[in-house]
This record gives sequence, C-alpha cells and structure tokens, in this order.
Amino acid sequence: MTDQIQHRVTFGIKTTPMRASYEEILRVWHEADALPEIADAWLWDHLMPIAGPKDGQILEGWTLLSALAAQTQRLRLGLLVTSNRIRQPAVLGKIATTVDVISHGRLVMGLGVGGTLQPPNAGGVTGENPALAEYEAYGLTLVPPAEGIARLAETIAILKRMWTEEVFDFHGHYYTLKGNRNEPKPVQQPGPPLLIGGWGTRTLRLVAEHADIWNIPGPPHNTLDYITQRSRVLNAHCVAVGRDPQTITRSVQYIVSYDDPAGDRKAIRDLIGAGMTHIVLSLRSPYPPQVAQWLVEEIITPLRAECDGR
Repeated sequence: MTDQIQHRVTFGIKTTPMRASYEEILRVWHEADALPEIADAWLWDHLMPIAGPKDGQILEGWTLLSALAAQTQRLRLGLLVTSNRIRQPAVLGKIATTVDVISHGRLVMGLGVGGTLQPPNAGGVTGENPALAEYEAYGLTLVPPAEGIARLAETIAILKRMWTEEVFDFHGHYYTLKGNRNEPKPVQQPGPPLLIGGWGTRTLRLVAEHADIWNIPGPPHNTLDYITQRSRVLNAHCVAVGRDPQTITRSVQYIVSYDDPAGDRKAIRDLIGAGMTHIVLSLRSPYPPQVAQWLVEEIITPLRAECDGR
C-alpha cells in the first residue's frame, strides 16, 4: 500500500464481524480477493458487541485474521485497528509476525490506543463509552488517554525491534522485556507497514513520527470538516518532526448504506476532495450476496473514473 503513488485513490473493505459468522465473512473475503479493484480487507478488534443487543456473536480479531490470511492470496489485510490494551506488546508482535508469514507478506499492522477513560458521547459514539462493559467482562482495564498514548509509543518501539533485531532487552515505563527473540522475522522487512488509527492531537504526533498510514473514522462518527482539520494538525506535526506529509497515506473508514449508492459516492467524493487517498468501505452484517462486486460496480468504479479523469 505504501508503494502506491499518493495521489491515486485506493479502496478496501471492512467486514465488521459483529453478529456475522466465519462462513459469511470468508465468503466476502473470497469474493474481494478476486477483484483487483479492492486493495485490502479489514476486521476490527472487539470482544463483545458495541452496539445493539449484547448477546450477538463476535469472533476474536487476530485469530480470525490468521484464518482469512490462509484462505486468501492477494488482499492486503489487517485489523482496523488493533487495541493496544488487549495484548502485551511482545505477544502482539509474535502474533503479527505469524500472520505476515502465513499471508506471505500481506499484513498491514493497524494499531490504536485502545480502551481509555472517555466521557459519554466522546469520539462520535453516542452514549456511554462502549469499552466499559467490554473491558470489565474480559478483565481488562481502561487507562487515562495520556497513559494510553505512552503505552502505544512503547508498543511501536517493541514491534520495530522484534521485527529487525536478533535479541534485545527493553526497559520502558510500562513494559519490560529481557532477552526477547522473535523468529522467524516477518516476510516484509523492516516489518509490515504501520497504520495508526485515531484523531487526537497526541496520537497524530505518533502518526507523524512512525506511521506509513493514518486512518480516521469518517461520517457519521467524524464530520468532513473535522477530518480536514485533523489532517492539518497531522501536517503540522510532520513539519515539526521534519517529515514530508505526503509520505503518509490518508485513510478513512466509511460505512456503506447498501440502499443509497449515490449518496455514498457523494460522501466519499467529498472525502477524496479533502485529501483522503485510501477509502475503507465498512460493511454492516448481514452482508448481501455478491456485496464486493456490488461495491466495485456501484461505488469504486464510478469514483475511480472521476478521479482518473481529473
């Protein structure tokens, strides 16, 4: 993904695995794998439903990703995004290495801060923070946002060293490793591309310092004006650290409506006009038959024709 020219818009899909079976998700991924117009496919990283009834089924993200990596041939793939609060960094590094090996070098390492203490209605999510019940149910702890950012920075440092060094120690404020070894190394060297998801100012600083790709949820979670403003903040961080802002792919998630492709095209056209060059089309379950082909015909191909015709 990071080898593509920055001004060509690319498209991915996201199968939100909430109340969806493995067979349903695999069907969509198989279909997308055969369609070159779709560059990548994504899951998420939740352990319980975050909307609607609480008793719906959800499959664990990295385990599911590993199975899908073995069942596909072409798609780039990852979690949009991995919660840094669920797994210890070195364990995550080993898991991600394994998926990159299984996929023959197709992993994109999607990372986010994960569960932090947030007030109601924060981050475009209406009501109480959905992470509260999820983390309590699985024995996980929410942390203040500043601590979450600091932990994420340490995780990034650990992953990079696991993927390139033979053996190392790590002494951070939150994590300590002694004699870490990680073999085999990822197929991709010096490691899978790093995608960081988020929109807070401190998160965007980490994006500027470390990421190949920045991802932010689009409407209705974040407005077009807010996304544009956050992109300007990222540009300023890049200048501050001496990095060309154009070297970071701007990625946005957009939830597809199914019943209004014209409206979807308009919203995505506006996001592209705001500088977003990677559009992840997020699908709600149940997934319609041949939904990936429908996305190509109704959304991707018309928008690609417009972009290429400029």
